[in-house]
Order: sequence, then structure tokens, then C-alpha cells
Amino acid sequence: MSRARQVQKRPKTEDDMEFEQIRYEKSDGIATITLNRPERMNAFTPKMLDEWLAALQDAHLDAETRVILLTGEGRGFCTGMDVQAQAQGQGLLRQGRSLAEGRNDLRDTVQRIPRLVAQMDKPYIAAVTGGGVGAGMDMASMCDIRIAAGTARFGMTYARMGLIPGDGGCYYLPRIVGVARALDLIWTGRLFDAEEALRIGYVSEVVPAEELVAYTHDYALRLAKGPAVAIQLAKRLVYRSLEVDIDQALEMAQGAMTIARSTEDAREGPRAFVEKREPEFKGR
Repeated sequence: MSRARQVQKRPKTEDDMEFEQIRYEKSDGIATITLNRPERMNAFTPKMLDEWLAALQDAHLDAETRVILLTGEGRGFCTGMDVQAQAQGQGLLRQGRSLAEGRNDLRDTVQRIPRLVAQMDKPYIAAVTGGGVGAGMDMASMCDIRIAAGTARFGMTYARMGLIPGDGGCYYLPRIVGVARALDLIWTGRLFDAEEALRIGYVSEVVPAEELVAYTHDYALRLAKGPAVAIQLAKRLVYRSLEVDIDQALEMAQGAMTIARSTEDAREGPRAFVEKREPEFKGR
């Protein structure tokens, strides 16, 4: 069976899932994934990555889910790989193996997340509570939009460990802040605060920490109540247009518009405008 088919295989339903290192909740069209190792600043383990992937896959394939939220429990968002476990020989990058034996270590663990994210048309939003560093910052970079608490801190700290971004940081970050800024952050590994993140365009909003959950949920709810087909087609079009010329982008827009125009929501929008009321979109 191909890798693509394996990714598309639907996991158990939410009610059947049992998680230890994340929390996964769905309501009002929003699926919320909360990284839940606060004692380790939500540093990820192989088990957390397995659970994270299963939750993302469920949200991706669930027709009732319109928006996916990612956040972290406690003071930290995610500090990436558990460095303490790695130093003890129990981390993600297994030690004592040959280069040939370890050739798929990242591909078969952490890189499964960005590969699935690349298939997701639903909005994927990060609510960054505290520290998002190393691969934790990369995980935030995979999201379409990042909303940060004023207490949030970020850092591409790989260089401090003598490493390079292994799960897409060199792909995502230049697309968000530009090549020069991305290289500065990657080379120096320096930490920067939420206000700088807002200034360089890494995050979209900075809100007081005590308001982050409510603010992000309200934003997600607004999207969840929107025209789901149009929102998802627009996301697909934005990302694919980054990789093609204008003629190809316009051809893709023509196809997407043809689909969007066929929906009930495309009739409800103009009708609500004429009737001077808020539209009631059905997502179809």
C-alpha cells in the first residue's frame, strides 16, 4: 500500500481514542489539540507524535470539523524534542545506530506531521501560550495562522544543539518572514518575544495570556460558521499558487470558482446581503 493511502486511512472515532500526552476535543465545528506534557513544557515524545498524528488525521477526515486548533497546556506551547530524554539515550533520535539504520528516523516520526498538514485544507491555527522553540516553533510554523499570548517566546534553537531544523523549519520559516530573517533566526538560535514575532509577521495577533483561549476560540468559531467549501478551496489555492506561475494560478482559480459557485453557500451569501442579514452558511 502506498504512503498516500496509509495517510488517508481513517483512525478510530474521537470517542474511541484514548490519549495520554495530548487532549483532543471537538465541538461547534472546531477540533482542538492540546499538547499535554506541561511538566516538560510539552516537549514531544514518540508517543505524543503518534497521538498528535491520529488526532490531526481524524480532524482532517471528519466532515463536521471545519477548523483545527493547536495549543499547549501550562506555561509552554512546545519545546520540540525532549532534550533531556535525548541526552539519556531515550529520545527521538535513537543513538548507537549506523547512518544506514537511522536514515528514516525523522521521516518515520516527526516528519509525518508536516506531511499530513500539507494535505489539510481546513484552517489550522496555533494558539501559542508560552515557549515555542526548536521543533516546537516549527510545529507552530506549520499552522496557517499563529496567535500568541503576550508571554510567548520563540526560538529556532537548533544551532545551540549543533543541529539543523529537521521537520520543515527551513521550508516554512522563509515563507513566513522572508529568507534573510529566517536565516538570522536559524543561524543565531536567539530567542525573541511575542512583540518581535508580531513585528516581523510571524504571528498575526498578540493578546493578553488570560484572553488567548477565548480570543482564539472566537476566531476559530467565526471561520467554522463560514462557507467551508470556499474557505478550504481558498486555502488550497493560496498554497498551491506559491509554487506556480500566474497563468497556472489563474487556471486553478477558475476551477475552484466553478466548484464554489455550485454550493448552497454561494446562493445564501448574496441572498443574505440583499435581505440585510447575516448569512447562515451550511458548509455545502
